[in-house]
Amino acid sequence: QLVESGGGLVQDGGSPRLSCAATGRTFSRHPTGWFRQAPGKEREFVAAIRWSPYSTYYADSVKGRFTISRDTPKNTVYLQMNSLKPEDTAVYYCASARGPLIISEIRSRSNYDDWGQGTLVTVSS
Repeated sequence: QLVESGGGLVQDGGSPRLSCAATGRTFSRHPTGWFRQAPGKEREFVAAIRWSPYSTYYADSVKGRFTISRDTPKNTVYLQMNSLKPEDTAVYYCASARGPLIISEIRSRSNYDDWGQGTLVTVSS
């Protein structure tokens, strides 16, 4: 089970950190990603991290502002969000793949098997 936390009401320009904790399992070497869904829009890719080989991936809209990372002993994946904008308002979901993904597959939500319940981030201007 994946459990997200860290969402809430944030000021424009704020820097919250989202957490995704895996309970009853450990994160594998396969990709773990963050996706988001804004009201009335489809769920979209935000960022992903892969352990073997180690690499990170970002949507163009968040590149340079968001950072995905992992704390292996804590079995947690983080999404550090900086310089938030009102258009970043969305429910943020953590997702984990059970198998290897090639680069072209990492940004597609259909390739992730396990999902958290989501955490709402609201950016006020």
